[in-house]
Amino acid sequence: MTIVEHLTELRRRLIIAMVAVTLGAVVAFVLYNRILHVLIRPYCDVLPRGRSCSLFVTGPLEPFAIRLKIAAYGGFALASPVVFWEVWRFVTPGLRARERRYALPFIISSVVLFALGGLVAWLTLPKALQFLVAIGGHSLTTIFSPDKYVTLVALMIVAFGLSFEFPILLVFLELAGVLTSRRLAGWRRPAIVIIVAFAAVITPSQDPISLFAMAIPMYIFYEASILIGKLLKR
Repeated sequence: MTIVEHLTELRRRLIIAMVAVTLGAVVAFVLYNRILHVLIRPYCDVLPRGRSCSLFVTGPLEPFAIRLKIAAYGGFALASPVVFWEVWRFVTPGLRARERRYALPFIISSVVLFALGGLVAWLTLPKALQFLVAIGGHSLTTIFSPDKYVTLVALMIVAFGLSFEFPILLVFLELAGVLTSRRLAGWRRPAIVIIVAFAAVITPSQDPISLFAMAIPMYIFYEASILIGKLLKR
C-alpha cells in the first residue's frame, strides 16, 4: 500500500472507532445515574458509618460537566472491543498470513485484559482512597467534588486497563520479529526497574498500594510473554 492508501485506511478505521465510542457515550449518558451510583461506592466504603457519602458540587455547570465526562469515559469502555478490532485490522496488512490467524485471540485477550485491569483498579481503589484520606491526618475533613473524584476513578480504570495490555504488546513484537523470548529473558532485571517506574508515573493516585497493584501483575505478564513467545515460535 502507498502512503496515501495507508492514510485512507487509517482514516476509515478512526471513523469507525469514533462512531463506536459516540454510540457508547450515548448509552452511558442515558445510564448516568446508575453509573454514578456504582462509582461512588468505594468513596462510601472509606467514610465512617453514618456519614453521608454524597459528592458536593461547587458550581452550576459542574453537574452537566460530570455527566458529559462519565458519558465520555463510559463510551470508550463500551466501545473498547470495536476499538481494539479496528487497531488490529489496521496492522494486519503488514503481517504474514500465519500471523493474521491470531486476530481473534488478539481481540479477545485485549478485551479480557483491559477488563481485568479495570477490575484490579476497582478492587484497589478503596484501599488507595483510604491511604490518601488518612495520609492528611485527622484535622482534615474529606469532602470530594464529583468532577475530581470521577476523574480519579476513570483514570485509575483506564491506566490499569491499558497497563494490562502490556503482554499483548510484547507478544505482538515477538511475532513481528522485533523482540525475541531470549532477549526478553535477558532483560529481566532492568525490566523490573522500568515496570516499577512506569507504574509510579502512570498511576493517577500516586499511592504505593496502586503502584504495586499495577507493577506486580505487569511483571507476571512479562514472564508470561516470554513463555508465550517460545510456544508461538515452535
